[in-house]
Amino acid sequence: MNKAIEIVKNMVESGLYNQPRKTEDELRNMIRGVASAVPPGLSDDEIEQIAREIEHKQGIKAGLGAVVDSEDFEPWLDDAKPSIEPFYWNRYRKLLLQNGLPKDVVLTTDTVTDKILGRLGNPDKHVPWDRRGMVVGHVQSGKTANYTGLICKAADAGYRLIIVIAGIHNNLRNQTQARIDEGFIGRDTGRSQETKKSGAKHTVGVGHFDPNNTPVSLTNTLRDFNMDTASTNTSEIDSYKVPVVLVIKKNHRTLANLLDWLKDNSARGDQEMIDQPMLLIDDEADNASVNTKYGKKLVTTINGQIRDLLNMFHRSCYVGYTATPFANIFIDPDQDDEMYNEDLFPRDFIIGLDAPTNYFGPTKIFVDGLPEDGVPTWLRYITDNDDILPLKHKIDHELDALPSSLTRALRTFLLARTIRNMRGQQAAHCSMLVNASRFTAVQGHLRNRLHDTLERVQNSVRINASRGAAALSDPEIAALHGVWQEEYYDTEFDWPSIQSELLDAIASAKIVEVNSRANDLDYSSSGERGQTVVAVGGFSLSRGLTLEGLTVTWFLRNTMMYDTLMQMGRWFGYRNGYEDLCRIWMPSEAIDWYAFIANAADELHDELRTMEKAKATPRMFGLAVRSHPASLLVTARNKLGSGQKVTMRIGLSNKFVETAKVSIKPGDLTANLELAKSLISKINAGTFHEERTQWGRLIRGVPVGYVDEFLAGWRNEDRSVTTDPRPIRSYIRARKSDQLRTWDVLIPSLEKGTTDDTLGTGVVPANRSVDLRDLKHEFMSFSGKKMRVASRGIEKAGVDVSKAQTAEAKYRAKAGRSEVERVNYPDSIYRKERDLGLFILHFVKGRAPKGEESKKEATLIPSDPVVAWGISLPESKYEDEGEEFIVNTVKFRELFGEDDEDDDQEAELEAS
Repeated sequence: MNKAIEIVKNMVESGLYNQPRKTEDELRNMIRGVASAVPPGLSDDEIEQIAREIEHKQGIKAGLGAVVDSEDFEPWLDDAKPSIEPFYWNRYRKLLLQNGLPKDVVLTTDTVTDKILGRLGNPDKHVPWDRRGMVVGHVQSGKTANYTGLICKAADAGYRLIIVIAGIHNNLRNQTQARIDEGFIGRDTGRSQETKKSGAKHTVGVGHFDPNNTPVSLTNTLRDFNMDTASTNTSEIDSYKVPVVLVIKKNHRTLANLLDWLKDNSARGDQEMIDQPMLLIDDEADNASVNTKYGKKLVTTINGQIRDLLNMFHRSCYVGYTATPFANIFIDPDQDDEMYNEDLFPRDFIIGLDAPTNYFGPTKIFVDGLPEDGVPTWLRYITDNDDILPLKHKIDHELDALPSSLTRALRTFLLARTIRNMRGQQAAHCSMLVNASRFTAVQGHLRNRLHDTLERVQNSVRINASRGAAALSDPEIAALHGVWQEEYYDTEFDWPSIQSELLDAIASAKIVEVNSRANDLDYSSSGERGQTVVAVGGFSLSRGLTLEGLTVTWFLRNTMMYDTLMQMGRWFGYRNGYEDLCRIWMPSEAIDWYAFIANAADELHDELRTMEKAKATPRMFGLAVRSHPASLLVTARNKLGSGQKVTMRIGLSNKFVETAKVSIKPGDLTANLELAKSLISKINAGTFHEERTQWGRLIRGVPVGYVDEFLAGWRNEDRSVTTDPRPIRSYIRARKSDQLRTWDVLIPSLEKGTTDDTLGTGVVPANRSVDLRDLKHEFMSFSGKKMRVASRGIEKAGVDVSKAQTAEAKYRAKAGRSEVERVNYPDSIYRKERDLGLFILHFVKGRAPKGEESKKEATLIPSDPVVAWGISLPESKYEDEGEEFIVNTVKFRELFGEDDEDDDQEAELEAS
């Protein structure tokens, strides 16, 4: 795309930001008006090209994500907004639009970063505070862009010290520093450091919009944190009139140096720095940050250093960003010791980021892109590696040739580069990823063999591509033609035109190695052409690092961990204008793993949305992550920490469960009451069929989501194992598309008594006696030994009258009772006749058992009615087997209570 087209497109998109959507004619007229002022002018075809690209972007949308807050969340941002000048954010917003981010995505980023900022500490609140949260995104979906926006807004709000802990490798730290330079600082810190004496600023990114108020950076793109350099640069700090930022590697030496430097400053009487409100962004928070030494005062070095860093400041915020939070949710939220206080559990908030609709992600590739019959859209299988490069190989493995599938992948990449150029994408980078070994020596062999193959193809193209049809006599060009026929035959270009462009497109292609011993990856070319690179590596290419314009991947790795597999997926991201050209080679087993993980990741984000609606808290987020049936691990075993593997066999077919025990902790009572009011409010707003029954108000056809949301937010009493929401929800969700898609909801009410409208519907609460001994433990057990809330026969509600009568007749006949005898029918006979699930929402008042009203414990009974519930489930159409879960400490304790050391010792003695 020529420079004039790019300038016009950027100007139009910036102008459209605060305007209503244009019609087709209005948009094109606007483009013509702008183009008339930009020499040398644009043709009608070029104007149409810009219009279509803008219209495509206008169709890209992004959701607002989900937020799970702690109980003590106190909103402050709305009140502070009038006094905040959005200098840094306005610059960054302009940059996002200039870089081609769709308007709707920029608007969403604005809203979501406000949500995150509002959950940090208020920088104008001059009392000690400490906030900890987590932001859950998707692999390669724009988390860096999100936290750069958060940094800009935090700086506008008054944060004056911002620390970004990037990955564990230099190349990722350097890449992150460059992005912070571009999006927040506004100058190239590496070049500015080199030419500091000359006074050159080397403006980049946001600096082109307004170079004022430049933040002070104590790190740069050339060097990580260094005590001497930082001490020299502090002379630029003038009472923190501008923010101070550091981008550091997640390395124990770097963190130790930073801690020592802060302590030295403090010891010299410089308290100003640690008095500033500090924001710490932990990128890839599941990697190296999680404490993997569980036990008293056993803390991994980096984890302890991050805690020490937070504890040095009187006002600090920790925000962990990750796409794979499986390890983080296993952090014990109750781990507490004198030295470190609490671990990095996201106790204050968890926020899920929605990926834009154009995200090229796991679900799109491994679920939607895998048809039941036919060729997968983007995936290709590796089946020819065993004799040449086995999945498991040693460090000294020799490599004399390449698997034919890798050679084919390289040819596919060269054709894709050519087609992209023909589409006007010459200035864009184009990359291929080869991740096939964890050993750098083997990676070096791969790089050499690929170099030989690339050179052979380039030589053939240079000599013979200009010969027209006769060029197909060259084996290399014939092989390229064969790949084109199978992979790209349906693109808009025919073979003769592609062949004529091959040399121009691939002449500068190169093979680079990216690992601990070499890093030849460099996208900083200032020419008009983008880089064309094949990156060969291992762990360095497995997390965080972005490969620009990644188009083709050859992936031969074997790992059993959810998070490692997902992070290795560097091919996820955005592929506007060339998504159809992308290809990924991998073993079939890995494809199956990724398909499973894609579903697991989607479930996690769905769970966050449900928890938000249910007003659940992070501490309630006792998330049980399903184990893969083929023993795919959630995360590395040492990261499981307080997680404990529990097999739960939940048999709920034709069963009735109810909350015979309820928590009377004030926070739980309030939260459960709000849940009930929310459920009834939504029912009242809907158009459902209703009946007045002898038990109370019966609502028909209520969507399963209403019930699921209620259960997600329910504050369960620890000892009420059978009403633990998670396994019940899992059972319901497996049947939500058919048998349990809609529900009957019953709101019981006595026929006589004083009506209570607290729930949003008139209810005469039932009265149930409670066990006074339980009250001191902050829970109530209803109805003594019977442990019942519901009255007998309540499961008859909603059952077809004729079916109920038939069931009663069968019961009488089996029991030998005549039709005139009074019979107390068991509820189970009605349950068998149910077609739908029955959800019963109780509003019940506790009372002391007769003769015990005067006991002092009776004063602990809540004076107002409390919420309880029951569920009657029909017989399942499916085999009723339990599911296996990995659970964290919260969930383990909810299910099984505290560990008993004596019982454990006895069990060991018995076993021996």
